[in-house]
Amino acid sequence: MKSKLSAPALLLSLALATLTGCSMTDTNNSDDIPLAGISTSLAAADKMEEVSSGLYDLIGIKGKASDSRPGVTECSGKDREKYFQIFHPWSFYPASASDLDEAMEQLKTELPKHGWKVVDYGPDTSKNKNINLTADNDKKKYSVKIVQMPKNNPPKLSLMVVSGCYQVPDGEKVERF
Repeated sequence: MKSKLSAPALLLSLALATLTGCSMTDTNNSDDIPLAGISTSLAAADKMEEVSSGLYDLIGIKGKASDSRPGVTECSGKDREKYFQIFHPWSFYPASASDLDEAMEQLKTELPKHGWKVVDYGPDTSKNKNINLTADNDKKKYSVKIVQMPKNNPPKLSLMVVSGCYQVPDGEKVERF
């Protein structure tokens, strides 16, 4: 049971490190996670759901999204009582497996038209050579990593959306969920 709990934690840490190391800039050090503003955890999670919904709309083909909710994590190197990030892992399942390539191409084409910059695109090193797309939205302070998984049963796009670092308003605490 412990190995199952540590695997998602490791995956989240790797995803956050990969995504937030991209070009979202609004910091003094380019290695830092950009500041996304001042917000409560709940309000930031609501905003994350809007961003994920917008990504779903950009896919533009029939299918279903998994039913997952955003979570809260700490900002590396910052006071965990004042700063936090929102992450939202979710999946898209096309109505037809043959639509998976079209869904990924649609995202690759549409993301730049909506304020996202594609910073990485191509196959990963897995035996399946899954196509990966990483995009940043510098204005909104979000990043997304999308993995096309055609050999999954059922085939899907796996998305991990992360925010920049938020600071809680004075007198508030970071709510973790």
